[in-house]
Amino acid sequence: MLIILAFIILFHLAAAILLFVATIHNAWWVVSPAGRDVIYTDLWYSCNATCYPVENSHTAEAAYLQAVQATMILATILCCVSFFVFILQLFRLQQGERFIFTAIIQLLSTLCVMIAASIYTAQKQSFHVPSLQKGSYGSSYILAWISFPMTLISGLMYLVLRKRK
Repeated sequence: MLIILAFIILFHLAAAILLFVATIHNAWWVVSPAGRDVIYTDLWYSCNATCYPVENSHTAEAAYLQAVQATMILATILCCVSFFVFILQLFRLQQGERFIFTAIIQLLSTLCVMIAASIYTAQKQSFHVPSLQKGSYGSSYILAWISFPMTLISGLMYLVLRKRK
């Protein structure tokens, strides 16, 4: 039983780390112009040698980008909160009860990741200036999609899991 508990905790921490990296790291979009430095774009900045804010990220035209920013931050926060709720429930639940509250919070985190990655996929051309549109998805975008099934599996594990002795 202790091995299963350790696996669940490590799996949850791995999902949280992926969410943090996907949200913070500056590689959602990568552009490699011929003869120039590689430009990495994240949800807030475009960087090569120096970083500058994503153009018009504060305007109504960039509402999609703001939705991606908000849902990725919310997903990361919810994932961390669900971990702390799991630890609390581990000590407070009666024997035989399920970790429903933890599962609900983790599944909400899953929903936020899916919404953010889906919006970014659908609206990627509207986020970038024309010079940055000929690029490809970066590692942070891929990590966001990898964290989606990890948080989903984690949330489903909490739904099934019962507290034992």
